[in-house]
Amino acid sequence: MTAAIRLEQVTKIHRPKGDRGGAPALDDVSLTVPRGAFLAVMGRSGSGKSTLLHCAAGLDAPTRGRVWIGDTEIGRLRETARTRLRRERVGFVFQAYNLIPSLTLEENITLPLRLAETPGDETWLGAIVDRVGLGDFLSRKPGELSGGQQQRVAVARALATRPDVVFADEPTGALDPATGDQILSLLDDLVRDLGQTVVMVTHDPSAAARAHDVVVMEGGRIVQVLHSPDAPLLTAVLGGRAR
Repeated sequence: MTAAIRLEQVTKIHRPKGDRGGAPALDDVSLTVPRGAFLAVMGRSGSGKSTLLHCAAGLDAPTRGRVWIGDTEIGRLRETARTRLRRERVGFVFQAYNLIPSLTLEENITLPLRLAETPGDETWLGAIVDRVGLGDFLSRKPGELSGGQQQRVAVARALATRPDVVFADEPTGALDPATGDQILSLLDDLVRDLGQTVVMVTHDPSAAARAHDVVVMEGGRIVQVLHSPDAPLLTAVLGGRAR
């Protein structure tokens, strides 16, 4: 079966135009994410985890290497086609929710469909709204909700197009521990019950421990892959790398 995401020898160097120097933010990274996986990408600030997400999601182009979403190699696409791929086949959940305050919850959730100019699957949308537990709030605006409820809206929006993969960038970073745990449980349910692929970037060992597998990054490289680790082990891994 085709992987949901595949990176092959990806290097990304951020440098001003004309400057040939600069240390790589990603350094020869290869990674395959199977369909239906819940993968956490973990590391300290500057480890390269956010750059990996941006390259894997098609938000940024690697300096070298190749990236696939499903069976589509992103680097072979023109910018218009790459934008369409992100709208239709990739979902995003961010720390700051990124909801539009002037739109209702229903309008926020269906925004990716309107941008992609596709009608969407009403049965699917109804199932997703029920799954996040906000069916009675669709006419409200984001400002009327708690942070946890807003993040649930963001999760529903990410799923609206039935994407190949959902990328979650520090999805619990702005939430208290109890609410954050509810969001992580929701993501886990989506993987287990719906077969959704989720790639989550986090610096929090407790959040990472909710994933099935954890990639640990340091200096732009993948330095360790852990299967079903617990939070104390992940804390020890990061602590050991800090010394």
